[in-house]
This record gives sequence, structure tokens and C-alpha cells, in this order.
Amino acid sequence: MAGIHDLPNARRVLGAALLVSATTILLGAAGWTALSSSASGDAMLEREEPDCPTAHEPTPSIEAAFRRESYAPGSTASLAVYKRARQLTLQVFRVGPERMSTFGNITMNGIPVTRKRVVGSSAGHRVLQVQVGRWSSGLYFARLVAVDGRVGFAPFVVPPKRLGQHRVAVVLPTLTWQAYNMRDGDGDGKGDSWYAKGRKRVVRLDRPYLNRGVPPYFRCYDLPFLNWLARTGRRVDVLAQSDLEQAPSASALVAAYDLIVFPGHHEYVTTHEYDLIEGYRDLGGNLMFLSANNFFWRVVRVDNTIVKTEQWRDLGRPEAALIGVQYRGNDGGRRRAPWTLTRAPAARWVFAGTGLGPGDQFGDDWGIEIDHADESSPPEVQVLAKMPELYGPGFTAQMTYYETETGAQVFAAGAFSIAGQIGKAHVSRVVANLWLRLAGPICRNFYGSDGTQTRDLRRDRLVLQIRRLATIDALSLYSCGSAGLRR
Repeated sequence: MAGIHDLPNARRVLGAALLVSATTILLGAAGWTALSSSASGDAMLEREEPDCPTAHEPTPSIEAAFRRESYAPGSTASLAVYKRARQLTLQVFRVGPERMSTFGNITMNGIPVTRKRVVGSSAGHRVLQVQVGRWSSGLYFARLVAVDGRVGFAPFVVPPKRLGQHRVAVVLPTLTWQAYNMRDGDGDGKGDSWYAKGRKRVVRLDRPYLNRGVPPYFRCYDLPFLNWLARTGRRVDVLAQSDLEQAPSASALVAAYDLIVFPGHHEYVTTHEYDLIEGYRDLGGNLMFLSANNFFWRVVRVDNTIVKTEQWRDLGRPEAALIGVQYRGNDGGRRRAPWTLTRAPAARWVFAGTGLGPGDQFGDDWGIEIDHADESSPPEVQVLAKMPELYGPGFTAQMTYYETETGAQVFAAGAFSIAGQIGKAHVSRVVANLWLRLAGPICRNFYGSDGTQTRDLRRDRLVLQIRRLATIDALSLYSCGSAGLRR
């Protein structure tokens, strides 16, 4: 590699890697102009989202939960069972690669990674030890079945052996899942969350979820994205929020990942998580937010709980300064609409291959919670699409993208939920376009925000990236090459 001195030579070195895939992703060629905007007024009061969680268990189940959000490969996990049950069986599954569809909000499906085994009975509180195998990073769950037919699910994350095992990290919103968990553990008739008790500020993280143990909104917002990752062969490091918080520094994250994806409703974050992601962005790391209302509340971990303190914008760190947009309103999903594309330069490649252009509509069922650019948004923010006045004057949803001087690229969906609708062809194509651009480190050096090829190629950085080819998704490499290197 030390002999690479110019772009033609670099092309020859890349050639073998670029041939490993037979799929190309075509970029659009329309010349579009920039558009940006800002929000005004105070945000609407946040409301509990509809339908999925309930204050009472809808179906008799085995109530069980793991003591922690994640367990490393090869470790022993502690699974607490809180119900009386006879002749329990236990089996562990991985979520994502399964081919069957999931219907309803009280079921989790996956591929088995262990055999079914009998673990005996529970007298009302029993802790089972579950051996975690040398499994790939991902979301897993234990399935408990009693002799009387009752079923319970207990999800947990298996992180990578080390950060950066793959060049993309996907962070699941494990704190939001528990914040929306309406289980009534103290027996007062209300769920043990601030969504049920307005003055409550503490939520336990080791509670069984309602709906037989399925996290709130999981089927709606999280499962489709995990299925998409498996279906498209994208290998990633899956992290719980606790795993992300264990990163020692932002520079360690930059060394580990080209892209960090937040697919779900990532509303509650600790100071350390906020610092890490902000620093990661400042050092040139790419971010993708596929839902809305992210990094909204500051929480503090105390033992196995989180304590809700203040909104980040009230602490002088508005989330729009990081994400590009920030939470604007929520009507519980009563009013929904399609996105209308703008003439933003980046929309040229974000919506490439969808057949859509400026003024066209994208999808038809977006909303629930919406984001909008603010005066604290980076000046480089481009509004890719919008839903004008979805909740009335001043409540326009905005989908955005921006780049920083350090090379970071940040995309924000602006409404619920791109991850949840990724099974639709146009939505999948948009995420694939973003993935190609944000996850491929070589592509970043060849293109500007308007899709034109740049010539600012420093030899040392190019050599470094070529040395990392073995860890980069082959499809992304080939697509980058066919769209630009061979142009």
C-alpha cells in the first residue's frame, strides 16, 4: 500500500475489492438548490404514545426480566422470574434473521441459538443463570413456557467482543423502552413510569415488560429495522445504551466506527452518552437518526434505575445543535401526512433511485412525533423534506442532513419512523442510500454535499482507508466505485 501516490493507482488497488459485489446503486443527477428553515414557539406538551403499552397485562404470562440491558459473549446472564409457574422451559433466540412475520404486540420471534431445556418451577421469585454463547452481536431474548401454556419473553443485547468489530454501530433505545414500560410493580394501580405518574422521576431498568415481556412499540419501530439489517446482509455492532456509555472517549468511538445509527425513539440519554456522541460528531463521526424526539431528556443512572432530570435544551445543550432538528410536537398519531421533497442539494443522492424529485410526496403515514430545525441547528443544515403545519401553524416537520468541517455527516428523519417503515421499497432505498454514503469511509472523500466528486484527497488518509477495506461492507465498496470511482 505504501506505493499509492495518486488517484489512478488507488483505483487499481481498489479494483479487486470493488468486484466482490454484483449490485450497483445509481445516484440521481438532478441539480437542486439548498433550503433551510428554523422553528419558532414552544414545543407542545409531550403525550404518551397510543395503542401499544397498557397498564395491565393483556395476556397471562411468565413475568421475567434480565438484570442488565446487555451481556457480553461468553458471560453468564441473570434472569429473574417473578411469577409462579410449574415445569418451565427456556430457550434463547436471536431477533432479526427470522423469516416469519410477527403479528401483534405480545410476541417475539427469532432464530434459536440454544436448545429448549427444562429449568424447573418458580415459586414466585427465582433467578435463573443463562449462559451467553459466543454469539454475534445483536438483540436476543429468552422464551419461557410453563406447563399451563403461559409464555414470557425477556430481551437482552449481546454487544460485540470489542467496540469496532464492525464499522457500523446500531444503538437500541433501551432506556426509552423502560421509560414506556407501564408495568405496575408497586400495586397502586398505575404504571411505574413518569408517563403514568406525572411527578415520578425514577424508573427501574430490570422490570419485566408488559405484553408478555415485549418492549413497548418494539414491533412498530424497532423490529422492522432489525429484520432489514439481516435481510440485506448488513453486519453491525448492536449496542444497548449501557454499552455505548462504556466507551472510554469520543476518540475511541471514532476509531471504532464510521457510522453510528439510532434507529428508534432515543429520547433518554445520560450526560456521558451525550458527550460521547457530540464528541464523535465533532471528530468527524457520522450519525443517522431514523426516528424523532431524540436526545430530549437528561437522565442519571443510579444503581439499576434512571432518574429523569431536565430537558437538554434547558441545560444549554439543545439537541438540535447535535441532531440538526429537535422535538417540536406530538398529537398521538391522529394527524399523519406524506413528506414533500425540497430542492436541497443532498436530496439528490438521499432520494436517488426512488423516482422522486422536488415537490413529490414520499410515503403517506408519517407523524406521531415530529422534529423541526431551530436557531441552534448547525448553519449547514439542509431540509430534505417537510410536512407543512402537520399539527397547525408553527408545527412543520422537517427531515434534515448536514455536514461539518471535520467531515461528519448527520441525517435526521424528523418524524416517526423511518426504521418502522423500512419494509417499504422507497423507504428501504433511502436508508440504503444513506448507508452507502455515511458508512463507506472511502466514499466520503470522493463526494461533496451536492453529490459532485471532490479532489481533496490526502494520500495518507486514502492509504489508511484502503488498509481497512477488509472490514467494510463489500456492497458499499462496489456501489461507491460504480457511482464515483469509475465515473
